[in-house]
Amino acid sequence: MTIDKLKHAMFGAPFRTSQEHEERLDKVRGLAIFASDPISSNAYATEAIMSVLIVLGSSALGLTWTIALAIALLVLIVVFSYIQTILHYPDGGGAYTVAKDNLGVTPSLLAAAALLTDYILTVSVSVSAGIRALTSAFPELIEYRLALALLAILILTWMNLRGVRESGTVFALPTYAFVGGVLVVILIGLARFYGFFGLTPIIPELHQIQPDHTFTSFALIWLMLRAFAAGCTALTGIEAISNGVAAFKRPESKNASQTMVVMGVIAMALFLGISFLATHLDLIPTEHESILSQLARTVSGTGFMYYWVQFFTMMILVLAANTGFQDFPRLASFLAKDGFMPRWMTNRGDRLVFNGGILTLALLAGGLVIIFNADEIAMLPLYALGVMLSFTLSQAGMVRLMGKVGRLKPGESLKTLATTIHFESGWGWKRLVNGFGSFVTGIVFIVLVATKFLEGAWVIAVAIPLLVWMFRSIHRHYENVAEVLRTRDLDEASLLDVADVVILPMGDVHRGTLRALRYAKLISKNVRAVCVVAGEEQRARLLLRWNRFPKTTAGVQLVLIDYDYRDVLEPVIDYIKRVNYNEYPGQLTSVVLPEFITENAVTQILHNQTANLLRNRLLHDHDVVVIDIPIHIHTPHEPLGDLDSPLTSYTTEIVTSDFQE
Repeated sequence: MTIDKLKHAMFGAPFRTSQEHEERLDKVRGLAIFASDPISSNAYATEAIMSVLIVLGSSALGLTWTIALAIALLVLIVVFSYIQTILHYPDGGGAYTVAKDNLGVTPSLLAAAALLTDYILTVSVSVSAGIRALTSAFPELIEYRLALALLAILILTWMNLRGVRESGTVFALPTYAFVGGVLVVILIGLARFYGFFGLTPIIPELHQIQPDHTFTSFALIWLMLRAFAAGCTALTGIEAISNGVAAFKRPESKNASQTMVVMGVIAMALFLGISFLATHLDLIPTEHESILSQLARTVSGTGFMYYWVQFFTMMILVLAANTGFQDFPRLASFLAKDGFMPRWMTNRGDRLVFNGGILTLALLAGGLVIIFNADEIAMLPLYALGVMLSFTLSQAGMVRLMGKVGRLKPGESLKTLATTIHFESGWGWKRLVNGFGSFVTGIVFIVLVATKFLEGAWVIAVAIPLLVWMFRSIHRHYENVAEVLRTRDLDEASLLDVADVVILPMGDVHRGTLRALRYAKLISKNVRAVCVVAGEEQRARLLLRWNRFPKTTAGVQLVLIDYDYRDVLEPVIDYIKRVNYNEYPGQLTSVVLPEFITENAVTQILHNQTANLLRNRLLHDHDVVVIDIPIHIHTPHEPLGDLDSPLTSYTTEIVTSDFQE
């Protein structure tokens, strides 16, 4: 089986570029792909609040419900803000595009760095949390959690490389099964708590946990802020749809904004339901069992419904990582298009997805899982910082945008860097809501940094500025490349001439070097074959073989270099440099390298790789052109294949120049 056939078997046949619109998502698949992260965060958001409050004793856990209501209000504001972002920036890009268009380059790079770190953590935390849900139901699997987490990342990577629509179809069932299962548990729990429908009431099991120690008023306020900030993990992933608007079917903005509304309703219904029941059923956060697992077990026992919730909790937590797999490559492609990330990040693979971004994310997230041994609790202090910073910058950018809208008159429009804005009624209260949301998420960001800094948040606080520095360094490099390659005001006479000399390094006279000599003589009349000799015996043998082929060696200057050391590359490189810089300064010198190409990578390592070493040494020498002459060992020519197949059908246009001197 050829490599191409193996690739097609694993990832599917390539799509045509013109098929991109066919691979876009409807709202059902779009919700499954982009909303799995905010929906799945309900599996641990309530627990995050309670884990902070528990230091005040079990009586303080009643505050969970009040804090959850405040977080739900903030979610409502953020969802509203991102709906405005979707409608005004239909090409996607989310916080990065909004900040670039309204706040400037540095804020946009901060937003991008924050989101990229958040997407990496989304994959690591979601997968680890999913494996924890599995080990909560099957404790005997705890010792294998790292291997299971890495396997989950590998499967997600494979699925995403197969294409957006296909992964959306696969991920839809677990997402909707989780939502349905948890909603059933919440409804049954509410009915049993209030005694509706004649169901057996739930009698809460009272737990008396005393406070760790006495807290001052300031410490109490600080703990409340910490609990609120911890619960804001429920907001993670909300921005995902705004980044991937272009992935939806037409009309993109309408479908994306409607999906955003449905996502917000579902996420908050689950969050408030879990928080209410966890508070009123006196559940206590523990290390060995999640709050959602306790809730399902308390409400429905350990029967079918419990294992349904646990299984699909595990599934959606793992699949929530797919939000990162969708948005990390897209955001990286936006940055690459603007010159802040490697250009290859803009390349789409056979299945019209950004392969480079997907693989990069998989490697980074996998490394993080290994470092933290698939412990999502240890990674949570790093989580949510990036998303809160991006929320703050995005909403601040929308405040500026609404200010521009307010300066327009009815019927007027204004072209900005990334969009066209029109006058719209209600811009004043929209600006006010965005401003309030930016202020609150900014406060949450500060609280998260302050409270989690020593617990690991310092990593993100350092990583974001480093990423911004990396973006700017990449951009400077591309600016330098553009300056070197620019053709504006170019005088063709200033282009380098090609020196009429070809140098052929060789170790012996054989079929490969003779073939290379014939090629060299076609492109120059001044061909020099260079060989390093270590003694008279080698010299005599070389001259004997050289003189056996007078037709090929005729007119070629044989340069023999006596050298009494083992590194034969040094004298060859020294000779090439002397010819290049002394004999033909300011011109291109050609070097022809015969190179063995064997049947496979295993047999390739049996050769000493001299050609590779020489090529790498010459790469950094100015004005040296290296030409490879392959010498194939037992590799017959293969036919091109069916020219009528989709992979090889194309049109060819030949353009000739009518210019004559």
